[in-house]
Amino acid sequence: MELRRSLALYVIPDRKMGKGRDLLTQARSALAGGATAIQLRDKELPGRDLYELAVRMKALCSEYGALFIVNDRLDVALAADCDGVHLGQEDLPVSAARRIVPPGFIIGASAHTPEEALKAERDGADYLGAGAVYPTGSKGDAHTIGIEGFRRVVKSTKLPVVAIGGIDAKNAREVIAEGACGISVISAVVSQEDIEAAARSLRRTVDSALSEREIHKR
Repeated sequence: MELRRSLALYVIPDRKMGKGRDLLTQARSALAGGATAIQLRDKELPGRDLYELAVRMKALCSEYGALFIVNDRLDVALAADCDGVHLGQEDLPVSAARRIVPPGFIIGASAHTPEEALKAERDGADYLGAGAVYPTGSKGDAHTIGIEGFRRVVKSTKLPVVAIGGIDAKNAREVIAEGACGISVISAVVSQEDIEAAARSLRRTVDSALSEREIHKR
């Protein structure tokens, strides 16, 4: 699947937000509902446990033809033969990661400003996660850039940009209209009683918004 399409509904399972369900269960339900990408993010798991979970989650994503990205941990992503890694501003630099990854390995980067977006693009990132667009409860330290800030990031780069931070069914269309190739969500999917149904509903919203944007471009 082409990268932009693979980033349409990017779900991040979360141990605390998932109502007691383990990360693999959350991922399986999200994929069944139409998630196109899954990110493994768990800062508390020891390296060996994270690797073993990554191997299982990669196999699950492969069954659904979905992208599988590991957050922060390039070593785990490479060892588990994942599709890629997502690097934040405090993580290993994109340029350093690009030098050691194999061809076709995807590197995502977080960007809050046009300057960060342009640097990530120059350094070899394949896509950007921009935000937090709206206030979010999943990351208490997330700086909110607002829809205007998101628009500036999108306009500054040729890379696909995924909207992150406080995205839900009510505002997904807004970020798509501003140029997002997709949305990255946690609570809007994994905090819901029925993860599969929540993912399916959001996927329909995203697909519809992307189609409308293409029509308006013509």
